[in-house]
Amino acid sequence: MPTTFPHLMLEHAARRPRAAALREKQYGIWQTLSWSGLAALVRALGCGLAEAGLRRGQHLVVIGENRPRLYAAMLAAQSLGAVPVPLYQDAVATEFVFPITNAQIAFAIVEDQEQVDKLLEVRALLPPDGPPLARIWFDDPRGLRRCDEPGLAPLDALIESGHAYDAAHPGWFDAEVAKIRPDDVAAMFFTSGTTGHPKGVVHTHNSLIDRARAGASFDKLTHAEEVLAYLPPAWIGQNIFSYAQWLVCGYVVNCPESAGTVGIDLNEIGPTYYFAPPRIFEGLLTTVTIRMEDASAIKKWLFRHFMDVARRVGPRLMDGLPVGALERAHYALGRLVIYGPLRNTLGLSRVRVAYTAGEAIGPDLFTFYRSIGINLKQLYGSTETAVFVCLQPDHEARADTVGVPIAGVQIRLTDAGEILVKSPGLLKEYYRNPQATAEVLTPDGWFHTGDAGFLDAHGHLKIIDRAKDVGRLQGGAFDGAMFAPKYVENKLKFFPYIKEAVAIGDRRATVCAFVNIDFEAVGNWAEKRNLPYAGYADLAQKPEVQTLIRECVEKVNADLAGDDRLAGSQISRFLVLHKELDADDGELTRTRKVRRGFIAERYQVLVDALYAGAAHQYVETPVTFEDGRSGTVAADLKIVDARVFPSIRRAA
Repeated sequence: MPTTFPHLMLEHAARRPRAAALREKQYGIWQTLSWSGLAALVRALGCGLAEAGLRRGQHLVVIGENRPRLYAAMLAAQSLGAVPVPLYQDAVATEFVFPITNAQIAFAIVEDQEQVDKLLEVRALLPPDGPPLARIWFDDPRGLRRCDEPGLAPLDALIESGHAYDAAHPGWFDAEVAKIRPDDVAAMFFTSGTTGHPKGVVHTHNSLIDRARAGASFDKLTHAEEVLAYLPPAWIGQNIFSYAQWLVCGYVVNCPESAGTVGIDLNEIGPTYYFAPPRIFEGLLTTVTIRMEDASAIKKWLFRHFMDVARRVGPRLMDGLPVGALERAHYALGRLVIYGPLRNTLGLSRVRVAYTAGEAIGPDLFTFYRSIGINLKQLYGSTETAVFVCLQPDHEARADTVGVPIAGVQIRLTDAGEILVKSPGLLKEYYRNPQATAEVLTPDGWFHTGDAGFLDAHGHLKIIDRAKDVGRLQGGAFDGAMFAPKYVENKLKFFPYIKEAVAIGDRRATVCAFVNIDFEAVGNWAEKRNLPYAGYADLAQKPEVQTLIRECVEKVNADLAGDDRLAGSQISRFLVLHKELDADDGELTRTRKVRRGFIAERYQVLVDALYAGAAHQYVETPVTFEDGRSGTVAADLKIVDARVFPSIRRAA
């Protein structure tokens, strides 16, 4: 059985040469690359890279959206025994300096002019004692036809040189591929860096392929699946679904034309296997909510009526539980008039298996999708575990768990509740960071996840929060109560009007929060009420919007009051930030995870005002604009008190 990525590709090319491997939408038309075509492209790129000087064990940086020729470039590097290092295409140039320096990278293949410009800027920032970024090839030539920077060339030129090298050295490429072993390093992924510098996570062919196979077996995936690859290839979540499992199963990966056409492309492709972080599912639901606000009265009534039926009946049908004939017929009617058209509008009408991961999903959001017949499930894993640790079996998907350990995985809990994992998918090491490696990998092969959780009576894993983020309240009515900020934030983000939230409360008597409104959803809400506004900051501070958000917060508080363990996590005060949290400003990672410590430090004046009982607070914040310029935004932010409810159990 093939156990390296190049061998998997060559096997598909031999068995199914004309079958589609990749599709890319260009100028509104889907272009198909067959497995035999892919193998020929990889051979040319591999020979071209070898002629340019890329050698076994060296790193090749790859930056861009999901593009067939960038996938082929990663396979080409692996065919030589070199190591592809995908980086986030939306990162600014300065964010590339550390990984390129750390991995001692001299070769890069990028998508377009934007990435070329950033790497040319990086060249000037690299330390003089390290390897220079000598060669840069670009896939899209637009804007670069007259660029004569040293070492810069189109990818077509690399392919041409590869054809010539292959003709002059017949059999050389096949011999190189034959040298690759399962334990060789296959790829390196840099962590999102919520604290300090990101770390290079080193994975072998075996660690990635083993977990890809385990996940494919669990969900009975075949070569007939259709996948839409629209998330950053540098994120291991996208990489495992559209690269590792793609090569294991041989299904078709479809690359959208651009980020702006993903919704259209999703509808055209109709994927059968779908993966998205919670923020994508939140965005889809927000779109539905906005459209329903524009609907006629009868359509609104039908939607609300049948969604009540869906919430009551849908999850039971999905879980294979008994449902009465009348309720089943009622749900079938809803499928005809509401659920089916809704799934089609979302582009999810053909989905057989859908997963969400990256962070916890709100239980109400999770239930919504399953109630309309989408087999949405949760999984648990990380970059260091090659993603697949726990998966939810069909008919056992629950909003409050992340599934059961799959084949090959062992889980152990420390006395403090931290989850330890042993799996064939564990990282080999953090690149050039033995201290960090020793901190997460025990001598007997257990990985410290840093997550707090427990296994329930059914063997499902429940995640509470990051172990370092789970805290306790001190003083006040809930002294000693557990504080799980991510749980609170996810409940807030279920509301279409709230895009992001940051809860604060560890070692404090009460919980407070920062909120980012969803500009599109709240803007639509405001326009229907003839409420004028002059941009995000102005809209966020409108008294009507503050009231809207307070109502959302108090609904969350009422829900938290029903759980004695988390009743103390109710939000007593909050403010709506004057700007959206942004990865370019260091407030989010590139995978949109909140950098909690950084935010607490940056907005310390706001934290102090929340806990000092102030009614408002002036703040100035440095920002980075889309064109790279720096500036400052300032506002006098209102602070809002929210109703806190007594714990139901304590009150009883």
